[in-house]
Amino acid sequence: MGEMVTVTVGQVTKEYEKGTTYLEVSKDFQGDYKEAIILAVVDNKLHELNKKIERDVEIEFITVENNSGFRTYTRGLLLVMLKAIYSVMGRENVEKVSVQFSIGSGIFCKFDGDASIDQDTLDKIENRMKEYVEKDIVFRKYSVNTHEATNMFEYYNMMDKKKLFEYRRVSKVNVYDLDGFRDYFYGYMPPSTGMLKYFKLELCEDGFLLQLPDSKTPTIIENKKNSPMLFKTLKEAKGWGEMLGVDTVGALNDVISSGGIQNLILVQEALQEKKMGEIAAQIAASKDKKFVMIAGPSSSGKTTFSHRLSVQLRAHGLKPHPIPVDDYFVDREDTPKDENGEYNYECLEAIDVELFNQNMTDLLKGKKVELPVYNFKTGRREYKGKFKQLGKDDVLVIEGIHGLNDKLSYSLPKESKFKIYISALTQLNIDEHNRIATTDGRLIRRMVRDARTRGISAKDTIAMWSSVRRGEEQYIFPFQEQADVMFNSALIYELAVLKQYAEPILFGIPKDCPEYIEAKRLLKFLDYFIGVSTEDIPKNSIVREFIGGSIFNV
Repeated sequence: MGEMVTVTVGQVTKEYEKGTTYLEVSKDFQGDYKEAIILAVVDNKLHELNKKIERDVEIEFITVENNSGFRTYTRGLLLVMLKAIYSVMGRENVEKVSVQFSIGSGIFCKFDGDASIDQDTLDKIENRMKEYVEKDIVFRKYSVNTHEATNMFEYYNMMDKKKLFEYRRVSKVNVYDLDGFRDYFYGYMPPSTGMLKYFKLELCEDGFLLQLPDSKTPTIIENKKNSPMLFKTLKEAKGWGEMLGVDTVGALNDVISSGGIQNLILVQEALQEKKMGEIAAQIAASKDKKFVMIAGPSSSGKTTFSHRLSVQLRAHGLKPHPIPVDDYFVDREDTPKDENGEYNYECLEAIDVELFNQNMTDLLKGKKVELPVYNFKTGRREYKGKFKQLGKDDVLVIEGIHGLNDKLSYSLPKESKFKIYISALTQLNIDEHNRIATTDGRLIRRMVRDARTRGISAKDTIAMWSSVRRGEEQYIFPFQEQADVMFNSALIYELAVLKQYAEPILFGIPKDCPEYIEAKRLLKFLDYFIGVSTEDIPKNSIVREFIGGSIFNV
């Protein structure tokens, strides 16, 4: 027996031969976990299970229920899917497979060029994937020089990856090999295909969905949920990127390095302004719309959007008046508490729904109403002479988390409401096969704004983010398809701008705290971008809500 190392997992310490993999150790502890172990954490750093143990370590195992674990599961399935596609269709018949965006529990993918997908071909691909899972093939990681990697990408016609690595400072690239098929992925991989049992492929519009389980129920594949409005908005976002010739990070870096960023900023801002004008025209054309209800998840830019939409409404002859739903919070001591005993400001019961409906109904009848103002310091509602009375051209612009939920405005006639869902649905992907998650863009926005305006550290923002996401999933996302229109607030250039603000505060997160793992992931992600100055960004831009310098009170 060779040299031994001590391995501690929780309260249990065992000895293993030096060079034993984390995977072999995990088999001794899998019985203690409900779901499959997929990663290891050592010294607050993630490690793939195929990595060998060379010293005494304390290990925390990560399962697919964890965010990092679920991302790893998804990454592994994407590589299995790509290998199956090239195997079934032949490399010469696949011009490009692009992994585009998440929709519900699925990921929308499509073929570029002449290749099309039918049910028969999709079934063959899915069956080939199942064969690979059954064989339990090992994911092998290789470090190759950047030149060799770009040649490999060119061989598979993965030109977005080739372009991406033209801007990488590092001389080495980690690529994954799955039984002879190689690809680059941003992030970690599972140890082998055997644990990737739960998936389904379904035709969808001009492409297909890779249906995934939910991280909370990682052994169940739910039926595809129809979200036609969200799907249309995501497709439009991709269309904007393709129209501008900027649908990947490498393409954005090309624009920046060639001096074209000023023009890109102007065109992107013009596209958003045009969209806001179209929404305002739609509201103005509907003479009976008196309440413009705006809702969306955290850091969507709701406040700036409300101001800019109000400008457009005025340009169409209307007189908009902002009404924050937050002013209808119940007194703090009456606020419901969550399972941790903390005040739950995100549930509908935190709002005085009866008073809101009484005030809005009275306004609709033409009455003069004194509206409340919520004092966040005292936690009480106050009245300070804020009177409103609706005239013929007046509309109320109501912004709040529950704006799309008819339970908030139950007494108002449906025809009097115009509902807008806003979210930051990024048009960019890192490359053909590596998506940029919408939630990452919003998290970076929020970190930058929190640090600048609220004195909240990046560490604390990351720590509270899972709670924020739970609230969104419960109170916002279920109502998004009830909107009259969706507005995408993401700016194609914004991550190159946010990079300069986010990196310093992410580097400030200590290596010994739990949030360091997420900070390291985001820093690696931001490293793909060339930074952009803020001087050419208009003062009314949505990104100004986060970096500062807005002409609006945001």
